[in-house]
Amino acid sequence: MAVGVNTEGQREVLGLKVGASEAEPFWTEFLRSLNRRGLRGVKLVISDSHEGIKAAAAKTLKATWQRCRVHFMRKALAYANKTQRRMVSAAIGTVFVQETTGAARTQWRSVADQFREKLPKLSAMMDAAEHDVLAFMGFPRAHWPQIYSTNPLERLNAEIKRRTNVVGIFPNDASITRLVGAMMLEQNDEWSLNRRSIQLEGLQALSDTVPTRLSAVAR
Repeated sequence: MAVGVNTEGQREVLGLKVGASEAEPFWTEFLRSLNRRGLRGVKLVISDSHEGIKAAAAKTLKATWQRCRVHFMRKALAYANKTQRRMVSAAIGTVFVQETTGAARTQWRSVADQFREKLPKLSAMMDAAEHDVLAFMGFPRAHWPQIYSTNPLERLNAEIKRRTNVVGIFPNDASITRLVGAMMLEQNDEWSLNRRSIQLEGLQALSDTVPTRLSAVAR
């Protein structure tokens, strides 16, 4: 599933595809199918730290990649025991309240150093993830709350899971696409009537393409 925000600040369902795995070839073909349908000017790709998605996005979209902050925090907390998790969460949280990218990077490294003795694996993960988790800070500040995680897509996936669990077993891929595609068309219509997902402030500066709308589901 791919969801985007257009040059008018409105969220759209870009497309969906059923596949047997989430390996790089699957994601590459999916993203190329969006390009063939007219997707242009992508500036930021937000996902969890999945190597298949990351490699495919770099190959086909040439956009900045943002590692979902929520997924990162879940993995970070897995390196701490129950008594340490509140402290770890609070410490890493201080990074995201910084006013500038420079201050956030300085604080990130300071926090990583604090953990180096007692939680070396967490420090190592922070060292490797710094650029990807803070990538959103290279975009207009007004957009930060909407672009640091995949939360909007996670809510959509939760509703898909709820509806598909009722069916249980699908006879083929086409039947999945029909059900989920109908849901996504409804969701796309709902989003088109709602207020903007992202403020227009800063969007025009990011845009270098003619506004393009994709049909919600590829046919």
